Parts: sequence; structure tokens; C-alpha cells
Amino acid sequence: MTSLHERPAGGAVGEAVPHESAALHVTGAALYTDDLGVKLAWLLHAWPLQSPLPHAKIVALDPAPALEIPGVVRVLTGSDVPGVNDSGVKHDEPLFPSEVMFHGQAVCWVLADTEDAARLGAEAILVEYEPLPAVLTLREAVEQESFQGSRPTLRRGDVQAGLAQSAHVFSGEFELGGQEHFYLETNAALAYTDESGQMFVQSSTQHPSETQEIVAHVLGLPSSAVTVQCLRMGGGFGGKEMQPHGFAAVAALGATLTGRPVRLRLNRTQDLTMTGKRHPYLARWTVGFDDSGKLLALQAEVYSDGGWSLDLSEPVMARTLCHVDNAYFIPHVEVRGTVCRTHKTSQTAFRGFGGPQGMLVTEDILSRCAPKLGLGREDLRRRNFYRAGQTTPYGQPVKDADRMETIWDTLLVRSDHAARQAEVSAFNASSAHRKRGLAVTPVKFGISFNFTSYNQAGALVHVYKDGSVLINHGGTEMGQGLHTKMLQVAATALGVPMGAVRLAPTRTDKVPNTSATAASSGADLNGGAVQNACHQIRGRLASVAAGRLGVHPDDVRFEAGQVFAIGHPENGLDFAALVHHAYMERTQLWAAGFYRTPGLHWDREAMQGEPFKYFAYGASVSEVEIDGFSGAYTLRRVDILHDVGDSLSPLIDLGQIEGGFVQGAGWLTLEDLRWDTSQGKGRGRLATPSASTYKLPSFGEMPEVFRVGLLERATETGVVYGSKAVGEPPIMLAISVREALRTAVEAFGPAGHGAELASPATPEAVFWALQEARQALVVAADD
Repeated sequence: MTSLHERPAGGAVGEAVPHESAALHVTGAALYTDDLGVKLAWLLHAWPLQSPLPHAKIVALDPAPALEIPGVVRVLTGSDVPGVNDSGVKHDEPLFPSEVMFHGQAVCWVLADTEDAARLGAEAILVEYEPLPAVLTLREAVEQESFQGSRPTLRRGDVQAGLAQSAHVFSGEFELGGQEHFYLETNAALAYTDESGQMFVQSSTQHPSETQEIVAHVLGLPSSAVTVQCLRMGGGFGGKEMQPHGFAAVAALGATLTGRPVRLRLNRTQDLTMTGKRHPYLARWTVGFDDSGKLLALQAEVYSDGGWSLDLSEPVMARTLCHVDNAYFIPHVEVRGTVCRTHKTSQTAFRGFGGPQGMLVTEDILSRCAPKLGLGREDLRRRNFYRAGQTTPYGQPVKDADRMETIWDTLLVRSDHAARQAEVSAFNASSAHRKRGLAVTPVKFGISFNFTSYNQAGALVHVYKDGSVLINHGGTEMGQGLHTKMLQVAATALGVPMGAVRLAPTRTDKVPNTSATAASSGADLNGGAVQNACHQIRGRLASVAAGRLGVHPDDVRFEAGQVFAIGHPENGLDFAALVHHAYMERTQLWAAGFYRTPGLHWDREAMQGEPFKYFAYGASVSEVEIDGFSGAYTLRRVDILHDVGDSLSPLIDLGQIEGGFVQGAGWLTLEDLRWDTSQGKGRGRLATPSASTYKLPSFGEMPEVFRVGLLERATETGVVYGSKAVGEPPIMLAISVREALRTAVEAFGPAGHGAELASPATPEAVFWALQEARQALVVAADD
């Protein structure tokens, strides 16, 4: 059996196994990047000097006072860089700037024997700044045309003709906030040189190969002279796809210049003030419907706040445009995307990578237009779903479009939606000061990197003479369970118990030229590569076994550590014994695996092609209750049905769906990033630089009833063991929470009142929205 999606009997995939490091996590024994330097002699600690201004020229910098602090060894500045003074892939992110571009940007770094000495050294450095004008809000950037990068446009049909044909045309705008990653482990790097002068970097990075490339060009070395390892991360969510490169380069530069190991770990405030976030957006739109409520045309301008440099803002915007349709067919589309430059942290990848922003714009449009059309929101959404044979605005056929209706209808039944809607209406009629809301929303999310070249992966699998197995792959583990799934894939492909397989840390000298663990593609890409390597080894072993069993190699089966002729398990060989025989016959027992996603093509200029291998579908029903005096609310119940194909690891997938949903609910209802836009001394600073000022979801925000189901009989052909990605799609399921809040707010107003809700819909925002609803009720009564 060699097809990618078919599963052999008795394999480990599909089993509900715990995370491979779960015991280490809960006992505190799991090691992270910052744990690895404590045993190194002569370890140095790095500390940044951060700018107190959002935009300024550095007129003078005197590091001499820092060197007078006991324990300070060196101050790193731009003059120390032997290679290229840049930490970005767009060559617009100087590692040591001459012009400060955001409040908190690192101007230079101090190396000292202790962290305290490094901090005191940074405080002693003398810097003279020449303040420059700063753009701090998205609306300011749009007004001043402070733009960066390309301005792609997604087009289909004739949007003007579509609007002219529409019986109902509406216009509006929508601004939505960003989000802080707030991973448990902040950015960290540890660097040292070996006896031959090669650089070894331990980094908390989602993209070791790119970290390797940036370190190499900063040091003026070839990539082969730099090795980057990622043992594990304490969370990433996209925030460690690009941002770790500069920190690793600083540590590596320090190690090169001093000959001593260098540790760099940001504290929480530094991480919050120095690293990028989810992009905030502003959308201005016009939409047209026919008399039945069918979408005919959508025209929109979509602006993102990219911060001071491009980072990944262009591909994030591209994915926004590719997901603005969500689950809905729109015949005529014209949406232009623009990345704005502001003097803030460089916004970056975040779970969903621009997809959630695009989908939220359209979901907000539908919810605002439904009352004007005289339609229920669930009805309006369902009647606009994609149907078989239809294509997206960028020209990709919507495979398995009928899955969306299946999920939708099944979930409405399983969640008792109709009966609960009646209960909510009865509750609201009898309660003056507390109201409930119920909403259901869909998700259609494309899986693969928009940049086609990234859709490849490698793996290295060793089978040792005793039958034990070691796998290396290019994906990184950030708590999402990728390593667990790879262990299951290898055990299944080789027909051995999971206990026989061990996984090595991700290293650039074992599997080179890897793509980032991102775009929800980790299991698809690395799983395909691991399976490919295992199939090579199994094929060689099958030939050896065939000779001993007297059958054709195609008739040899591998299962649960036994190797036997098909139909005769009683006459089998132990896997370890077969491996020993194969070694004695000089059979290669290791293999390099490779996988590239087939069938992808994408024209970034025309915004046309088939950039995704498939679509993941899902839907959620959320019920909330609002306190009319304060705007505070509780999430009473959530029901989810999600499509993960044939799950590789159901326990892992359920956890990803639950976690993604909660993170999405945080973005949409709680997490409110604020910058100081005053003209005072703190202008440009992040005003929410800690957990005390930036509210995260906690146990109190968890739904009282949380029911998650996986779509059954959902095999995805052409993907490793029939599975589908699960990392990003669940975050958009949380849109139903926001829509439930909207319906609860509207219950404070007159019948047919349509509420507009800020994003994030914090309790304060909800309170002001329900006050508007109450005012509308007063006006309606007066009329």
C-alpha cells in the first residue's frame, strides 16, 4: 500500500494518543531554548537599549558609559556587523537602526556576565535623538497615503454591472483590531561557536531555515557554517515565523565577537513592545443583493496596518483577499488590498494569516445587511453558500462544496438550534435587564502556502539494527502536536508500535531548506515526507522479507511490529529480526523523504490560480448572555462541527479546535491593543504592555457547555492518511460568538433593529452598542 491517503490496518494514525511531551509539560521537565544555556561556561546575557520615541534619527550614540558598569563585556552596534546589517527578508529591517521606526525598537544590545549588569549597561548608554513625525493610526496612514508594498486587487466579473443589477445596495465601513500572540515562552535564542568556528544557534523559531539564512548573512557566512536547532516552543501562533531571526542574529553576533556563548531572552514587556502582532484592518465596502437575498456584487477597499516594515504583510494581505468570500459565492468581486506603514511594531503572521480578517469583513457585512433585507441571518448565510461546480473569485474550484451544507444542517440539529432559539426568545421577552443571543457562522479555509515554493518538506528516517526508529523532519513543535502526529505517521508507515519510534529535535543540518511551520501545513507537508522516507525503507525490507517468506514483496505486510505474508500472520517475522537480517544483507536502513504538494499554481500579480490543496470546512453555534447594566457577558454554550478529514490524531485535533476557538474569541471580544496617540512624552508607546492591561481569555471566558465534533466519513484523498489541517481554521469559528453578542444587543432594541458592533466587542463596546439599541427603542416608541 503506497498511496498517500490510504491507511493500513492496525496503524497508529487515528488513535487518540496524548501529546508526545504532555508528561514533560505538566511536570516541568520539558526544556525550552532558555533552559539550554545554564550549563554553559562563561555565558553572556544580552539586553536591548530601546528607543523612547516612535520615529527619530539617531544623531549620536556613546556606549562608553556602559563599559564602566561591572560585568559589562561589550556593546553591540551596527559597526560590529561583518555581513549585512538587516534581519528581514525584504531588506527593510536594519538590525541596528540609524533611524528609529517605533517606540521600543532596539537601538543596540549590551552583553554582560549577568542580566542585571546588561540592563544597567543599557541604561548608561548615551543616545541623542532627532524626533521625526510619526504615523500611529490606520486612519492616519490612509489619509496620508502612507503605504508600503504592492496593492493587489482581486477581481471577478464586472462589479459595477453587478451593483447596477442589484435590487438592494448597501455601503459601510468596518475597523477591526489586532491581537498579541502572548505565547507562554517569549522570544529566546542561545548561540555559541564550535572548535572550527561554526555557529550553533538554539532558537525558539517556527522557521529554522530562515533563521539560519538571516544569521548567516548578518555574520557574512555561508548557510552551511550555521546550524539552527529548535527543540520546542512554548507557543508560536505565527509570531515566531519571522520575528526570531533578528534576536538569533544578535546572539550569534555576540558569540562571534566575544568567543563566549550568548543568551538572549526577552522579558514579557520587551516581547510585547518589540514584536509584531496580528494586523488591524479597515474595510470600506459596497455590496449588492438580489430580491431573494443572493449576493451579486462586492466592491471593497481593505487596508491593513503593517507597522514599520513589510515583514509578511504582503502575503497576509493576499490571504485576506483569498478569504474575503469565506463560504459564499459572489458573482462580481473587486477588492483591493493595501498595506499601510505606521510607526509601530512590524505586524506579522498570526494564526489564520489574514484569512480571519477577510472572513470577518464579509460576516460583518451579512449580519448588518440581513435586517435591511428582512431576512434571518442564518437564512441569508445558507442561501449564499457555494454550490458544486462554482469557483472562488481567484478561479479555484470549490471542491466538496456540499460539505458546508452538510456540516451546517447537521450542526443545527445536534445543537438543538431551533428549540434553543425559541428558549432565547422566551427568555428575552421575560427579562428586562439581561438578554441572550444565539448565532451560527461557517468557515471555509484554504490550506497551503500562497507562495507555491513553500509547499515542500523533507524528512530523514533511520532504522537501527535493533529495530528502533529515529525520525527527523523539518517541522517545528510549538505545542500543536505536530511531533505526535509524525510519530503516528512513522509508526503506521513502518508497521511498528509508537514506542519503537523516537523523534529528534528540528535541525537545519539534518533536514535543510525547510519551510516555516505555518499555514496549517505542518502535518500535510512533513507527514508526506516522513511517510515517503518510511515507504522507501519498508520497500527494501519487504524485499528481504519476501525472500525469507517465499512470497512476492507486494504480498508482505507490516503490522504491530510483525512482518508476514498476506493472510498468514502466524508465520511472520519480528520487525527487529527482519531489520537485523536486512543489515546483514547490506540493505540501506535509512532514507531521506521528500514531499511537494501537487496541483498548485498561483499568479500573485493577477491574483488568479489554485493556491490551495483543499478547503477545510466547519461551523459553530454560540449562545451568550449580556448584562444590560455593564455590558459584561458570559458564553453559555458552544457547539462545533469541524472537518479534519480522517484525523491523524483525534485528541490532538480536538485540542486544536478548542484552543483555536478560544483564541479567536479572545481576538474578537477581549483583546484590545492600544497605543498612546497623544502628543505627550509617551507618544507611540504600546499602552497595553502586560497581562494587567491586555486582557486574555481565561477560565471565566470558557463556555459553560463546550461540544466539539469531528465530521465523519470525511477522507481527503491526496493528503497523508486522508487527514486535513486543523491549526488555523478553528480560529474563525469564534465569529459566531461575536454574532451572538450582536443578536443579544439587538434584543434591547426594537424589532428589526440592526446593531453595529466594534471589534473587539469588549464589554465596554457591547455596553455602548446596547445603549444605542435602547435609544432606538425610545425613538420607535415615540413614533
